[in-house]
Amino acid sequence: MKYGIWRLGMPVLFLGAAAVLGWVVMMLWNAVVPMVFVGGRVIDYWHALGLLVLCRILFGGFGGRGGWRGRRWRRWEAMTPEEREQLRQSYAARCSRREERT
Repeated sequence: MKYGIWRLGMPVLFLGAAAVLGWVVMMLWNAVVPMVFVGGRVIDYWHALGLLVLCRILFGGFGGRGGWRGRRWRRWEAMTPEEREQLRQSYAARCSRREERT
């Protein structure tokens, strides 16, 4: 029972947070942009949500976890200094081959 409530509650919480963030973006935009920029227009709620999604795509990505902060970083920390040097050399060899082709 407890797990079922959790599974239902998380999407509701996510949608609620997205709705509130969209409203905050709309209020901030409408308070600042028309005053600061000549020709700045007021946006409605749906445009604010679109702006929020666009910023997430451009600046945040959708992965959230991964890259050097995720598995690769843990793998790097678990390597011995010799393994790290071998990995660096293999990367350097790949990069030098790429430069030769161009």
